[in-house]
Amino acid sequence: MSEAKEPTVAQKLVGDFAPKLAQLTDEVLFGDVWERAELAPRDRSLVTVAALIAGGNTEQLAGHLSRAKQNGLSETELAEVIIHLAFYAGWPRAMSAVKIAREVFKK
Repeated sequence: MSEAKEPTVAQKLVGDFAPKLAQLTDEVLFGDVWERAELAPRDRSLVTVAALIAGGNTEQLAGHLSRAKQNGLSETELAEVIIHLAFYAGWPRAMSAVKIAREVFKK
């Protein structure tokens, strides 16, 4: 008898509506792209957090800030990314990112 696997984050977020998107997220994005040896997980997190902030995509930011901390980035470094991006991606995007980061870092 096989034990039921806990659903992945992608399966929980979109699996009921878009199961293929959940599968691609799990298998391609996190199963392949995030596992490639050419960039360290820490670097991938730095790039991802910066891209999310620059694009104003704050809905995924909380999860990626948590992942960034797990991948070795400090809260100070992540705050510095936000400060730096205020001048390249826009003040409102940085201010929105601070709000999300503050909530994530409280946990």
